[in-house]
Amino acid sequence: MRRTAVILLVLAACTARGGNAARDLGVPLDGVPGPLNAITDVARVQIGHATLIEGDSVRTGVTAVLPHGREEHAPVFAAAHVFNGNGEMTGTHWISESGFLDGPVMLTNTHSVGAVSEGVIQWSLRNWGTPVSLPVVCETWDGLLNDINGFHVRPAHAGAALDAATGGAVAEGNVGGGTGNRAFDFKAGIGTSSRVVEIGGARYTVGVLVQSNFGKRAQLTVAGVRVGRAITDLLPEVNLPPPGEGSLVAVVATDAPLLPHQLAQLARRVPLGMARTGATSLHSSGDFAVAFSTVPAPAVGSGPLLEVRFLANTRLDPLLGAVVEATEEAILNSMLAAETMTGRGGSTIHALPHARLREVLGK
Repeated sequence: MRRTAVILLVLAACTARGGNAARDLGVPLDGVPGPLNAITDVARVQIGHATLIEGDSVRTGVTAVLPHGREEHAPVFAAAHVFNGNGEMTGTHWISESGFLDGPVMLTNTHSVGAVSEGVIQWSLRNWGTPVSLPVVCETWDGLLNDINGFHVRPAHAGAALDAATGGAVAEGNVGGGTGNRAFDFKAGIGTSSRVVEIGGARYTVGVLVQSNFGKRAQLTVAGVRVGRAITDLLPEVNLPPPGEGSLVAVVATDAPLLPHQLAQLARRVPLGMARTGATSLHSSGDFAVAFSTVPAPAVGSGPLLEVRFLANTRLDPLLGAVVEATEEAILNSMLAAETMTGRGGSTIHALPHARLREVLGK
């Protein structure tokens, strides 16, 4: 009988860095972050993690993003974007068709998409009294450190991540769906950041949460500096056949009143933030983004005519730039908050050394 993996429920306020890992090191970054520099700077958004660590081969988990928190089940306007399709993000056909996101966004490993989807349906029936029939579940491949074919993530772990969801500071690095991830041949995982902008005298917040698992060492660029070409050691110590490089999953949230076609513009800016870190989106990288507005959408079926207020297309530029800036910083935070990890088969992925990063940037 397979032993049950140890579940570490990482609450958003527990062991959290608040999205400031890169800024704490003095990395020069553009834009003005929110108070927490996290996706939870967008009011109502809640994040929860379930982290599974067992023995020498289980290094995985689940991360949940709830647009209106656990207490409220209401659709929000949303859009999804696929930059490179070597991966999976379920539920996006209905987002494209309807313009709505009807539930949480879940992040996990490649072979656990089905289990997490089942868990979301069970949880929504139990907590909301109605199923989220087409859950949005995103994945990255953590099979270098994790026994991905052991199917250790079960539906209950998705429920545990949802139950743990809360506002406030967000735990980053080796947590949730990002537990076994790597980026640019360094340890990576979950990262987040936010930006505050002003449009027409009103202040709006954009928050980004990423699960990073992409890129080659020579590509790594931090604040325009080719860090990956300067730090050429500390490469992964791999005792298994090396996999392809991939992927990046990003969740974009905003409190700006936007329609689905405008949210699609935000989602399409995620790859530009990815590019700022030096990545080119390699063939084996699955790079996906989903964006939503927390502004309450009109109730579906409430009448033949519905009214909404939204920003003019010509006023979106600050929000578009905010997505690029927050995505870049969230990726860096996903690496700088991560710690060296040894997993399946004795393989080790080293953390990006903070002191050496400072030294390279100083030069």
